[in-house]
Amino acid sequence: MNSNFDIIIVGGGAAGFFTAINIVENNPKLKVAILERGKTVLEKVRISGGGRCNVTHACFIPNDLVKFYPRGEKELRGPFHQFCSGDTIDWFEKHGVELKIEDDGRMFPTSDSSQTIIDCFTSATQKLGIPVLTGQSVQAIFDAGDYWKVETNHETFVCRKLILTTGSNPKIWEMLMQLGHSIVSPVPSLFTFNIKDSRIKDLMGVSAFAKVTVKGSRLEASGPLLITHWGMSGPGILRLSAWGARELFDKNYQFIIQVNWLNEVTFEEAMDTLKDLKQEHAKKVVSKKSPFEFPNRLWESLVLASSIDSEMKWADLSKKQLTDLANQLTNGEFRVNGKSTFKEEFVTAGGIDLKEINFKTMESKLHKNLFFAGEIVNIDAITGGFNFQNAWTSGYILAQSLTEDFL
Repeated sequence: MNSNFDIIIVGGGAAGFFTAINIVENNPKLKVAILERGKTVLEKVRISGGGRCNVTHACFIPNDLVKFYPRGEKELRGPFHQFCSGDTIDWFEKHGVELKIEDDGRMFPTSDSSQTIIDCFTSATQKLGIPVLTGQSVQAIFDAGDYWKVETNHETFVCRKLILTTGSNPKIWEMLMQLGHSIVSPVPSLFTFNIKDSRIKDLMGVSAFAKVTVKGSRLEASGPLLITHWGMSGPGILRLSAWGARELFDKNYQFIIQVNWLNEVTFEEAMDTLKDLKQEHAKKVVSKKSPFEFPNRLWESLVLASSIDSEMKWADLSKKQLTDLANQLTNGEFRVNGKSTFKEEFVTAGGIDLKEINFKTMESKLHKNLFFAGEIVNIDAITGGFNFQNAWTSGYILAQSLTEDFL
């Protein structure tokens, strides 16, 4: 027996719920259902931001916001002019959820709990009469011309319009390939670097604002760098991993990074500063206190790595030792040997080729009445609420275009 709906949304995540709610709020007469293969919904929302849900980012100018997307920058410019971070704040406020901005620009519910967002979505779907059907694993989708047929492990659904919000689901990508869509193969996007190096061995938890470059490439990023027990993490490293997702995959995660612990300070400028320090602090012990804006423990480690004894005074430094220290500060080389996934927030670069989607409506250019929202397409962002913003924007645009279709 077939279950008939105007619209079926496959995927019970952020993009699926947001799209469904907006569609039915715009047109309450429509019969819309969400199909989810798991037993629970909104799992990524639950774990996002360490369980607080990083809803969006306080970047309110579309042309600035797109710069946080290694893949999708060009395509998202138009959509962000229609629904940007400010619109997200308004939307959640209207639905009873107040957001707050943190110092780094990330935005969370004032409750500091992802449950607030989950409750907002689930109560909205209940109020609007949108059935959320769990345990429905899609086995096949068929384009029947005037309608779509969706076969799950339990039943068959028929709908006039089909929306896929399944994120990085290889099974759904496989079905789309059978329908003629091109899939850009997925590779990890947000990850930390595994590094074994005596200079950072005992510095777990130390953080510095640094510039990191992948040696022999044009990949570079600046930001807080955090030393961990397995290597290096923090926003600077994650940014580099997002922009270099494909290149670093091709290198099999074996490469050398160059770290400038002084960010934009050049080797020559560092040398001048060190020469001044040699004059001014002649009688002081070099390793005792960091003269730069990073922790003493890191300074001491870089001093020792420059063949400077822990009791040596500034006046006794040779030119070679000064040169070595300036090099360690501005151009320290570290060998990366593998990666670790960043917490549970696994993001991939890859998905439906962006050329096959109409970004004014989020409709497939290959099949009429087939739509996409969220991470199923080849769009991903650095950490900080940007991936969710893509889900809200694509869901909103999709809902708007469907509202006009059904009028």
